[in-house]
Amino acid sequence: MDEKGLGKQLQAARQAGGFTQQQLCQRANISFSTLTKIERGAIKSPSIFTVQSIAAALGIGLEELLGAVSPTLPGRTLHKTKSGVSFVYFDVNGCLVHFYQRAFARLAQATGAPSDIVETAFWHYNDDVCRGIMSLSDFNAKLADRLGVSEVKWEQYYLETVEPILQMQEVLKWASERYKVGLLTNIMPGLLGSMRRSEQLPNISYDAVIDSSEVAAIKPESKIYEIATEKAGVPPGEILLIDDSRVNLMAAERMGWHVLWFDDSRPEEAVERVRQALEMAE
Repeated sequence: MDEKGLGKQLQAARQAGGFTQQQLCQRANISFSTLTKIERGAIKSPSIFTVQSIAAALGIGLEELLGAVSPTLPGRTLHKTKSGVSFVYFDVNGCLVHFYQRAFARLAQATGAPSDIVETAFWHYNDDVCRGIMSLSDFNAKLADRLGVSEVKWEQYYLETVEPILQMQEVLKWASERYKVGLLTNIMPGLLGSMRRSEQLPNISYDAVIDSSEVAAIKPESKIYEIATEKAGVPPGEILLIDDSRVNLMAAERMGWHVLWFDDSRPEEAVERVRQALEMAE
């Protein structure tokens, strides 16, 4: 296996385990620069001891790590929809989980700040932290400063109040047995892995995971769709994006993807539309 192949397989195994690069470095006791270079294929022959440390940190064997890219699940027969879709990307916030409003309310109650001030402060910095150009700790510090309090831990409010959309998560699990599936989300560092480990999201074997904070791009920027297309490994015309943002969907459509709007204010109706699109209706 060449260095680029190893890098891709290591990255896929890390994402399948729900770990950010920083989290895996800490668990494997390796430097951040070493891990990123291996994933990019910039290290021609990484030490076998380093690779073994990574496998142990992921909780898998060395052989499993080296065969971890886009595994075909046992018994999975891949299909295409009538429209030719073979790969389905699911948005997370507003599609697989209800988000933000309960966290905003909880934070407003804890800090004594009006809810509209909390939301304004949050959205002022959200794009930067989701792109990974602002750390979560810096985001928390700036949010605390705007709200006039000594400390804020946004991730705690988020993870304690996020609410799974169970019907949609069942659709995702069903789809994963028949199509290639992935997550494509604008999200802050570490939150995606935390939700998967706590089973607030299905901890299945995804064929691709596009975490905005890791790829340094957010929807609706074209860069994130280009990365997602490459990771999907299929032509753009075979990709479907399910998302609650029409702006994100329009950008995906310009890339040649199929799109489907999810209305999280009417989840039962929205889930039924997804079921029909994926030919699940009885």
